[in-house]
Amino acid sequence: MLESKTNGGLSRRALFKYGLLGAAALAAGGGISSIDFFRESALAQGMRILRERDLHFLRAIIPVLLQGAVSADEMPKTVEQTLRGMDYSLSHLSPAMLALTEQLMVTLSLPLSRAPLSGIWGRWENASPEDIRRFFKRWQNSPLALLKMGHNSLLQLVPMGWYGNPASWQHCGYPGPPNI
Repeated sequence: MLESKTNGGLSRRALFKYGLLGAAALAAGGGISSIDFFRESALAQGMRILRERDLHFLRAIIPVLLQGAVSADEMPKTVEQTLRGMDYSLSHLSPAMLALTEQLMVTLSLPLSRAPLSGIWGRWENASPEDIRRFFKRWQNSPLALLKMGHNSLLQLVPMGWYGNPASWQHCGYPGPPNI
């Protein structure tokens, strides 16, 4: 009687086993999500959208993407200005685009997803500029369309935050908006 088949072709015993495995997986997922690192990170101080977890990643990639556009001594100030500009721009995205961007940030913040997808096995703060360049090249040349989309998104996010800043205009030859 225990081995009788259900309508789906599974025995009751197999269905029971899968049910137990599913319950165990849900319990494990609930346990993992209760660990502080996996909880939703608090908004970064003074930010509307960017979270503390995002800043580690962004502070690592911004200097690499802006290399040559900013002097080394101006870079720390530029990174913070770019973060504020990014936050402002992100706060004006559509809810759907913002949700995708937040998913990208979470994916790149969690070690379980960051390491295999980016090749950055340690913390972002410890990644060298060359490590970050390899990460971008890896995503740019990936056979997975999703990683290519992530690459393009990141390459648009940083300029979105930086080129809205009047300090960036001289470097790119933009005289600024006309006086009216």
